[in-house]
Amino acid sequence: MPRMVLTLFFLSAGRLLSEDISVDCAWCRLPEDSPSPAFLPSGVSDTSPDEGLLEDLTVEDKAVEQLAEGLLSHYLPDLQRSKQALQELTQNQVVLLDTLEQEISKFKECHSMLDINALFTEAKHYHAKLVNIRKEMLMLHEKTSKLKKRALKLQQKRQKEELEREQQREKELEREKQLTAKPAKRT
Repeated sequence: MPRMVLTLFFLSAGRLLSEDISVDCAWCRLPEDSPSPAFLPSGVSDTSPDEGLLEDLTVEDKAVEQLAEGLLSHYLPDLQRSKQALQELTQNQVVLLDTLEQEISKFKECHSMLDINALFTEAKHYHAKLVNIRKEMLMLHEKTSKLKKRALKLQQKRQKEELEREQQREKELEREKQLTAKPAKRT
């Protein structure tokens, strides 16, 4: 049975690749009168379909079916392995994305913890300021209380001194009145 070599061209990862497949050619028949070159098996011509001899080549349905089965049996296992590898890769990517999202959420939590720590530090700082202000206010309150007491004492002392001066003046006036000569009354 004659064999035919088919060259398949396909793109893989952006590169043009080709692969030669050898198939049985029982389904290919050339017209009886076409010459067969010496290097080709009998019944196979070197004339390509591009040269207009496509209509001379007759193909049986069974042969097309066998060729399709041959191509499928040749490429299907590789394609199935590729499909399975792609599915595994997709699953691994999903797992990786989930893990990445978890790590991102952990980093966000750490960042929020840093923010919380900063807030606590700031709260301690403001609490210390508040305690200092309270101490100062208590100290100022004590000073103002002492100043009020002192002012009250000074005011009382002044009033007392003025009262004493007033009394002293009245005594002096009384004394002067007593010392001043009075005309005697005649009786």
